[in-house]
Amino acid sequence: MSVKTFLLPDLGEGLTEAELVRWMVNAGDTVAVDQPIAEVETAKSLVEIPCPFEGVVHTLHGDAGQMMLVDEPFISVETGGADTASEVGEQVVEGAQSYREEEMAGTQVPEEDTGSGNVLIGYGTPGGKSKGSRRRRARAVVNDRTPAQTNPVQAPLVINPIVRKLARDHGIDIATVTGSGEGGMVLRSDIQALVSTPQQAPAQPASVSAAPRNAPATSPASEPSAEAALDSRTGLPVADSTMLSGVRKTIAHAMTTSRREIPEATVWVDVDVTKLLKFRAKYKEETGSAPSMLALISRFAVQGLKKFPELNSRIEVGSDGQLTQTRFDGVNLGFAAQTERGLVVPNVRGAHQLNAEELSAEFARLAALARDGKAQVADLSGSTFTINNYGVFNVDGSAAIINYPEAAILGIGRVVQRPWVVNGKIKVRSICELTLSFDHRVCDGGTAAGFLRFVADAMTNPKRLIVTL
Repeated sequence: MSVKTFLLPDLGEGLTEAELVRWMVNAGDTVAVDQPIAEVETAKSLVEIPCPFEGVVHTLHGDAGQMMLVDEPFISVETGGADTASEVGEQVVEGAQSYREEEMAGTQVPEEDTGSGNVLIGYGTPGGKSKGSRRRRARAVVNDRTPAQTNPVQAPLVINPIVRKLARDHGIDIATVTGSGEGGMVLRSDIQALVSTPQQAPAQPASVSAAPRNAPATSPASEPSAEAALDSRTGLPVADSTMLSGVRKTIAHAMTTSRREIPEATVWVDVDVTKLLKFRAKYKEETGSAPSMLALISRFAVQGLKKFPELNSRIEVGSDGQLTQTRFDGVNLGFAAQTERGLVVPNVRGAHQLNAEELSAEFARLAALARDGKAQVADLSGSTFTINNYGVFNVDGSAAIINYPEAAILGIGRVVQRPWVVNGKIKVRSICELTLSFDHRVCDGGTAAGFLRFVADAMTNPKRLIVTL
């Protein structure tokens, strides 16, 4: 029997890490080629990882909730074939193709590869009839130590280098940490627990360090005291302390970058949408279905970007510090979608080529993918203008943060009944607030106001032609 170790592959767009959500197999299970073995959460989406080998699961290199690095061991499988390395008690480590390498693959791989050759989530398993002249075949030999060969006083069991770095950054001697993972493995949560209780003495007696890694800690020093659970800055008890990861971490970085890089301004206007609501209701009565309000307003916005193309652009800073404004011939329309994993921005590519009914269908399809965690990298990147319908949260307005590196974002508030002056008389009308946050470098206030007024006027006096434009 040979033991092959599969390294976590590049999951697309140069992502270097992923959080292990759950294993779908256990050690000792029999697995087939391309059988899903785990779910991982990247900064973009939830991804199922298929197994490139057939055999019996030997080792799972991680636990649920752990951050896994690309090109680090992910799973080891005992395969049926004999191997030179296995005959001397060693393992063969194999990496998968990166996302970009898979795109550039161009020649046949050797026939001795036994994988399926399928391409899943931006990488391929070896073998089959797939092509891969630039296949990254990282092969290395590592010692296959047995528990009997392991010195009980050697360095603690830590697989993830992120755990070691986290401990090092906070001045924690990882040799003094009692791991809570299987076999005493030190997990990220173990280090975080020590970081969140800074007043607890990190050092433990030598007798505790020499104890088995999976033995429960009984020393009073290992029990967090009431004083250690207090936040040093506020004096309040710490409920929990969690490092941002996955989508939440990506959102944080994107918002920070947007605020830091884009000098934004905001304009807003209240819009009478009574006629638009009546128009939609009548259209639905006649045809049996109607585009969503978001799709109708988006159609107006796309038309507005044709008149005010400055807002469908981005500012780029060159290596020499020079600013370049890039305009686009067409619109990839992003829309903010709230999911259990956080706020994501799916985008409808080529939105300028779709009518309102087609836009409505795409919004529904992409929103469902985002909620289920099935949206691909291409679905969540590449937008040139974004619409945010925060009215679904029952609020009137918001100065939204621009989706970097775009130039503007259009916000839609809830529709409410208000007294409104119409032809000199006060009437009850349906009112909606529109806001536009824009990069003041791409245009002046007059351009932004012109775009917002165009959309508002179209919403106030809609025409049926807009549905099929």
